[in-house]
Amino acid sequence: MTTKLPINLQSLLRKHNVEDERIEFKRGWNPDAIIRTVCAFANDFSNLGGGYVVVGQDCDENGQPISPPVGLDESQLDKIQQEMIQYANQIQPPYFPVLSIEEVEGKKLIVLWAPGGLHRPYKAPKNVTAKHKEHRYYIRRYASTIEAKGEDEQELLSLTAIVPFDDRLNQFASVDDLSTRLMEEFLKEVGSNLANEAKNLSVEALGRRMNVVDGPTENPMPKNVGLLFFNEEPDKFFPVTQIDVVFFPEDAGGDRFEEKVFKGPIHRITQDAISFIERNYLKQTIIKYPDRPEADRLWNFPLAAIEEAVVNAVYHRSYEIREPVEIRISPEDLVVLSFPGPDRSIRMDDLRVGKGVSRRYRNRRIGELLKELELTEGRSTGIKKILRAMERNGSAAPEFDTDEDRSYFMLRLPVHPHSLDASTVETSEPQLGAQPGTKSALSRHQVEILKKCRDSAPLIDLIAISGRTDRTKFKAQVLNPLLEAGLIEMTIPDKPTSRLQKYRLTTAGKAALELERGKSSKEE
Repeated sequence: MTTKLPINLQSLLRKHNVEDERIEFKRGWNPDAIIRTVCAFANDFSNLGGGYVVVGQDCDENGQPISPPVGLDESQLDKIQQEMIQYANQIQPPYFPVLSIEEVEGKKLIVLWAPGGLHRPYKAPKNVTAKHKEHRYYIRRYASTIEAKGEDEQELLSLTAIVPFDDRLNQFASVDDLSTRLMEEFLKEVGSNLANEAKNLSVEALGRRMNVVDGPTENPMPKNVGLLFFNEEPDKFFPVTQIDVVFFPEDAGGDRFEEKVFKGPIHRITQDAISFIERNYLKQTIIKYPDRPEADRLWNFPLAAIEEAVVNAVYHRSYEIREPVEIRISPEDLVVLSFPGPDRSIRMDDLRVGKGVSRRYRNRRIGELLKELELTEGRSTGIKKILRAMERNGSAAPEFDTDEDRSYFMLRLPVHPHSLDASTVETSEPQLGAQPGTKSALSRHQVEILKKCRDSAPLIDLIAISGRTDRTKFKAQVLNPLLEAGLIEMTIPDKPTSRLQKYRLTTAGKAALELERGKSSKEE
């Protein structure tokens, strides 16, 4: 019965540094309370992905684990395992958690991993050692296991045989569609000891240990979540599983746009799309002041807000709907669009102030794996983080939109009004006495203008590179920031308006081009 967890215990304790809906600490072996909690995790009332019981780990009055743990006696381990089999068999329908013996600070612990069950609702005896068993339904409510009564019991019963899409078996795929390499990479990334055994396991055995394979031994099948994370081309099974990043250099209604499509395992395309946006479209502005040494630094869009917006879209979208996660970037805003919208239990007014909490999550296993990768907390905190990130950056508040049918969800991040990425962002005037300048990654147009200025170039040639027609806006938004940053200079500086005026690259500009060339080489 003993196996290895698909996540490192130290990492688990670090992420759950206090008892909550997904973890419970027990100082010693208490079968009555432990079986009730296992039953509650199996019922997975909020679709959080089940949870963990850590036996041998005591906690303080605030639910925080005490270090070092009290641990379990070596002589207890076999006895506990035998009793666990006996008592778990009393859960109806039968349900057995994964049991792992772990070591923390020289102390032996038993960890019970209880994923959300496929055959809920589950009942467990109030007292597993009693002669006459009274079975009850149990659920998690915050950091406690409680008996489901009244409306909670009715709601739990309504979930009979309803398994979230990501946790269902896929009858149109085989276990051979799962990549052992991708599973090993995941286990190494989350620090699981199971990674050391992975090479010696069949794909079916490894998949069962990671709870992405189920079914009878004569006909094992992968779960949808396994195909989404551990197949190189999940869009073969779930069409349009992709992230589209679309950039409009003028505005969303313009004729010109650039598009990049990300396909592959959903955690990888999430990370790749965010990195792509960071490299190509995030610009930092520095505003210097003559009366103090400190400068203000701001971004057109804060990275933390983008990370949360993209991860939330991947986590909460439906993989049964053939629509991509779409990210639209323009000089005015960054918009993330996904399908469908939030659950009807969430009021949009609450969502806008970061108080919207879902009663039940659409993708419990996707959320679980994203949490292990530390891409999300899965605790309805994403919107709050976006609000905080925009506020810290001095940006306007984000906007959220959906329709009455909740058929879509749109999150809009307005560009910072003082952002000075001159080639893509129309900015307001900086504060009086400030000296603006740009830093960080150059836009595509800025790079081309610097290249053109290797040989002295007139203004008309530079305007043509940008594709703009308004000379005044071009000078204010493109040319002047490059001059002020010292990347280019006038050939006739004492006569700025001369008809013979040209622009040439400076030493700093040459260094900036070398830096951009190095970035391009790495990306290739």
